[in-house]
Amino acid sequence: MSDIGPELPQDEALAAEHALGVLTAAERAAAELRMASDPAFAAKVEAWRERLASLAEEVEAVQPPAGLWPRIAGGLSVNDNQAVVRRRLRFWRGATVGSLALAAASLAMVAVLATRPPPIIVTPPPGPMMNARLMPTSGGRPMFLAAYDPQRKAVLVASLVPPGSDPTHSHELWLIPADGKPRSLGLVEQGASKSMPISDRMAAMATEGASMAVSVEPMGGSQQDGPSGPVAAIGKLARI
Repeated sequence: MSDIGPELPQDEALAAEHALGVLTAAERAAAELRMASDPAFAAKVEAWRERLASLAEEVEAVQPPAGLWPRIAGGLSVNDNQAVVRRRLRFWRGATVGSLALAAASLAMVAVLATRPPPIIVTPPPGPMMNARLMPTSGGRPMFLAAYDPQRKAVLVASLVPPGSDPTHSHELWLIPADGKPRSLGLVEQGASKSMPISDRMAAMATEGASMAVSVEPMGGSQQDGPSGPVAAIGKLARI
């Protein structure tokens, strides 16, 4: 994490760095998870995003050199085993902190392994983490923040609605996949956060571009197969 400055508290510095986009992939994923479980931190990030939005407008677009993409494309390998080789190389590089002889032996082993057929993966690895900022249909700031963790098959959701602001209704979270039919994920308490485990079938529908929405329902949630009340906020899942 970069040094934002000694005058900022740690939480403020992290929120500012996340808004600036200077965190590593692992730090960014951890920050998104925290936003989904910590409304106060999520509010800090949103405040920094608004504060820094004007800076983006001042940055002029830069046209890349004409030969840049051909040089990049020319450096890409077409070997199907390349990803396997890279993973094994990283493993051996981490292990070879001894002598040059050990490093040479490691590289020789990589060469042997690279000649083998790629392993057959029966179960595909979990996809990337995704998040969604659920914006009110009338515009304004996000009302809910959601993050989908494919490894744990769970949706983390945080309500930015002030607690007790609507005591006569429940807020219900819905996943709307490509077929357009809403699937209920459960109720979201105002001003609170929770983790919602989902089934394998539902996890298969939680793909990039799928929508998440929150509807205003009678106490206890919708009594029909879909929202029975108005949709208060909606957003799309995107990769973190």
